Amino acid sequence: MLKSLHIGRYVIKPEDLRALASFLEAIGFQQVSEGDGRSAIFSAPVGLLSVNALPSEYPQQVLDHLKDVNRLIVLEVSNPDDVFEIAKKKKLKVLADSVSPKTGERSFSLALPGDIIVTVHGKPDELPEGMEGNLKAEGKRFAIVVSRFNAFITERLLQGALDALRRTGARRQDIEIMRVPGSFELPSAARMLASRGNYDAVICLGCLLRGETAHYDVIVNECARGIGQSGQDTGVPHAFGVLTCDTLEQAIDRAGLKMGNKGFEAALAAVEMANLKSVVNRQSSVDRQAAAGSRASGVGKKKGVAQTSRRKRSSRSRKG
Repeated sequence: MLKSLHIGRYVIKPEDLRALASFLEAIGFQQVSEGDGRSAIFSAPVGLLSVNALPSEYPQQVLDHLKDVNRLIVLEVSNPDDVFEIAKKKKLKVLADSVSPKTGERSFSLALPGDIIVTVHGKPDELPEGMEGNLKAEGKRFAIVVSRFNAFITERLLQGALDALRRTGARRQDIEIMRVPGSFELPSAARMLASRGNYDAVICLGCLLRGETAHYDVIVNECARGIGQSGQDTGVPHAFGVLTCDTLEQAIDRAGLKMGNKGFEAALAAVEMANLKSVVNRQSSVDRQAAAGSRASGVGKKKGVAQTSRRKRSSRSRKG
């Protein structure tokens, strides 16, 4: 019985084949055979054989091109807008382009090299909703650990972090600042604060500049590892606001000049993660209550069955 389906399309010029292969690979086809320079075999996640009558409302330009229907390739995609942009970059001719007012599905036809027509249709996949934290710092407490080494940079990061916390609603009395000698001391200080259980998130700020020895690499690795480990062990979110730059100019750019302020960004991350933790805890509480209710309901049903059984036995005993 049927084992596979192979439908070929043929071009005359080798350059047309290369252009076709480039476009197909760009939109997600997998090349399964290298060929000999005159052929290429591609696979798609799903292959279908479709037999159709062309609708009369097709644009005449498309109908003219489809007199020889063997030239047509129909592709369904999950990101038609991205495919359209790829086609534009490759300077492919667009024959038709429309969006369904009912379904929101986009459909467009392209003229490919080798006199091949491809019709692309689809609509973006709807992503499932997920849990996330908002950027509201009201009622949250934050600790900021900042390195004194390279204070010219780290104090700017601190100002950026404080600005972000204030903008998101944190009160001054809900923010505690701890200064340490350098970035190497950030992890231990962050763990001290997180272990107290008084803070919803810890923000770590520092600046490391590459020197002529391996000292920079050692400190960077230990700093990043330690901060991450502290967050995982304590369960308190840690925001990483430590600059690791090759030059002072790069650090200045990231402390409020050309590249924004990484202290500001770290504080926003801390606020979001603190709220995300609250969301997860609430969801876990709801799940536990639902599970407890289910177990209680099961126990109640078992008790009811047992009581009914005892009443029946007692009734039979009296009759006897």
